[in-house]
Amino acid sequence: MIRVLLADDETMIRAGVRAILTADPEIEVVAEAGDGREAVDLVLGHRPDVALLDIRMPRLDGLAAAAELRRVAPQTAVIMLTTFGEDDYIARAFGEGASGFLLKSGDPRELLAGIRAVADGGAYLSPRVARRVVGELAGDRMSRAAAARRQVAALTRRERDVLSLVGAGLPNAQIARRLHLVEGTVKAHVSAILARLGARNRVQAAILAYEAGLLDSVELPDGDVQ
Repeated sequence: MIRVLLADDETMIRAGVRAILTADPEIEVVAEAGDGREAVDLVLGHRPDVALLDIRMPRLDGLAAAAELRRVAPQTAVIMLTTFGEDDYIARAFGEGASGFLLKSGDPRELLAGIRAVADGGAYLSPRVARRVVGELAGDRMSRAAAARRQVAALTRRERDVLSLVGAGLPNAQIARRLHLVEGTVKAHVSAILARLGARNRVQAAILAYEAGLLDSVELPDGDVQ
């Protein structure tokens, strides 16, 4: 069972999202908040697997709440949910430690897929957001690629293998199966990779993997596609 906290200052939005989530027998909404400060307090009380945060909320907005949760409850993955698709929100969200970014106008299936992905240690971008991020990266890829290759060169061969699969969006359990490792070993590798690369979260590490060209050689069987 994936335990989720839902935070949005609009009651009708919360009701709609809750209806989507509770229709899935593997997801339980354990608490709801109407502002960011309440969301942080409820995460500390309920320790959910995933916190689904609206970006614009009173008292403490979603970005500030994500930053605080990264400090006080790092075991809870954060997904930002918003009607706003501007690039600065995307960059700031991942800079504050979010593992996913979804638009409220997206397909409800994206919401369920995103929650499953981040709860399993992965990351998730809605397709519209992913196109924005990839397009921005492509604009200055040569200089970014050189810098990323230098960073990745400091990793061991096994760490590069793990990073390439993180970059492909696979959660720890699937990475463990692909590399014939136990999941605890994969978690240790991911922690080491983040520290070596100076990355705050898996999304930043995945972007570095993409820029360094590690994804070019990754082959994903149908069973591994997110």
